[in-house]
Amino acid sequence: MASGDLVALTGATGFIGTTLSRELRQRGLRVRALVRDARRADMLAAQGVELVTGDLSDRAALGRLVEDAAAVVHAAGAVRGACAADFDRVNVAGTEAVCAALAAAAPQARLLLVSSLAAREPQLSWYAHSKRAAEEVVHSAPVQDWVIVRPPAVYGPGDREMLPVFNAMRRGWAPVPGACEARFSLVYVDDLCRALADCLASPAAAGGTFTPCDGHPGGYDWREACAIAAEVFKRPVRPLVVPAPLLNAVAATNLGLARLRGSLPMLTPPKLRELRHTDWTADNAGLTEVTGWRPAIDLRAGLEILFGEAA
Repeated sequence: MASGDLVALTGATGFIGTTLSRELRQRGLRVRALVRDARRADMLAAQGVELVTGDLSDRAALGRLVEDAAAVVHAAGAVRGACAADFDRVNVAGTEAVCAALAAAAPQARLLLVSSLAAREPQLSWYAHSKRAAEEVVHSAPVQDWVIVRPPAVYGPGDREMLPVFNAMRRGWAPVPGACEARFSLVYVDDLCRALADCLASPAAAGGTFTPCDGHPGGYDWREACAIAAEVFKRPVRPLVVPAPLLNAVAATNLGLARLRGSLPMLTPPKLRELRHTDWTADNAGLTEVTGWRPAIDLRAGLEILFGEAA
């Protein structure tokens, strides 16, 4: 991609999207973002991002979004739901709508789907299944140039999922939903967004599925993560395995109440299966080979950025 090229972006007001839009603008690219309410996108407008009001069900808005785009980054997605349909409505049908708009208005553009490492294990949860299904939509769509990126757990300023875990570590304990030996990779949001931008820029990335992480060999287990946090926070940090019956009951109750209230829960029995999976490790080899991207921020550095070196 050349300076001044246009990148269309969904999910621009989310945790990853706001950082990605800034990264793209810093690279001299124009950004056009789909937003539900332009009045709530002041930060994007301040970056010089062009706003298109609408959502993934709005065909006209999607057409305006992708018109004349050199690339489209589809980062919008549902992470909460009380049934499979809650995830499929956004993650699957939304991807179908983006692909249709792209095929009609910008068939030469590159499509980058921000998926999830969870797509590797679609049987575990409604979320994981929907992310794999979204990838299959891209595979079968009349899109000539596509890239899929499957991040592991992403954290950084503005994150609401990992921050409660890190705050608990700061108090001296880490809530573990499964086994302490379970391994997981992490990626800091700035590193991830550099990886996404590099995927847009690299012709060799076409047709690839990549799993960027912070490069820690084999990921972390809970004891390793606690040891690193202890050094950063300058206090003992211990893993605390939450009893399975208690967590099962909380997840089931949470789901039941959400269905009664019509809300979208995070912790459900399917999500719990996902959280208890023992291998969520990622590998940078393929991505580095085709783009040259390498992570700059491991867990120690990430915690120091988030909480200050004197945490």
